[in-house]
Amino acid sequence: MSAKAISSQPTERARHLLRVLIQRYISEGQPVGSRTLSKDSGLDLSPATIRNVMSDLEDMGLVSAPHTSAGRVPTAKGYRLFVDTLVRYQPPGNEDIDRLRSQIEREVDDAGALVVSVSNMLSKFTSLAGVVTVPRGRQASLRQIEFLPLSENRILAILVVNDRDVQNRILHTDRAYSASELQQAANFINEHYAGAEMLEVRERILADLDKTRDSMNRAMHDIISVAQSAMEGAAELAGEFVLAGETNLMEFAELSDIETLRRLFDAFSRKRLMLDLLDRSIHADGVQVFIGEESGYRIFDDCSVVTAPYRLDDNTIGVLGVIGPTRMAYDRVVPIVDITARLLRSALSS
Repeated sequence: MSAKAISSQPTERARHLLRVLIQRYISEGQPVGSRTLSKDSGLDLSPATIRNVMSDLEDMGLVSAPHTSAGRVPTAKGYRLFVDTLVRYQPPGNEDIDRLRSQIEREVDDAGALVVSVSNMLSKFTSLAGVVTVPRGRQASLRQIEFLPLSENRILAILVVNDRDVQNRILHTDRAYSASELQQAANFINEHYAGAEMLEVRERILADLDKTRDSMNRAMHDIISVAQSAMEGAAELAGEFVLAGETNLMEFAELSDIETLRRLFDAFSRKRLMLDLLDRSIHADGVQVFIGEESGYRIFDDCSVVTAPYRLDDNTIGVLGVIGPTRMAYDRVVPIVDITARLLRSALSS
């Protein structure tokens, strides 16, 4: 290694001061001055010595001075060094883990409710925006459908997809149907289409309704026709994601101006962008942290994205994580994302 390469690496003392600076900045959001570092570092160093170290860290691109004599703030490169080698992670306590586990296990049989619940939990535990992709990786096949009559010409369609995913759909009809009529329609669908892939079920229902229009009674024909829309919603659920807690980002000064928030919320609404970002973690081994421009999208240059894949048996079926400012509490956030992915895998496997 060349002398230049050696000099580009911070000393142990510099690394310690960088860790203290980043922890202080994450906590308070204000540039950190030499006198503050002198008090917080636990080292017997004068402010002048610390200023020299800060100058070296600035030359290495690890910190920057936003204003003259205003102290330093970490750069994306500084955060990267911090996350990779300096941070001291703080796993959630047993009580929080038990709360996460019980909530996941309560919703595990309903894929739609599960991802909503997990994204809300991630947001709540981190005070950031939580995001979870809907489980995928398997063909969505119809196992069973049932209909329950509701008030005001509505029907509850209960679909069992694959082995365990339960999806509920409210169907609006032109008139009320009796329980026996609904049972007859459900029996027809289960007898003719159970085991088929959802996209195939939709196509076959459309074709079969045309063929049997004259021989099938009108009530059953109408119910099955309406149910076809429920199949469409179930088939298109794959490739979706649920985002929760976006408004938490308004609490961070660096993201709180109207233009930044507008662009962030616009990015959140762009399905292809979000799925592409999350898909970069689908084959990762454990937690991934994208800091600033590492996300590959300019809109997230002031953000960090912490993700982890979740699995069913040996198959990765989704990604979960959080989005927040680069000034996030990595020591808490990374372990929460990690344990949530592990708990979700455990619940799905059992």
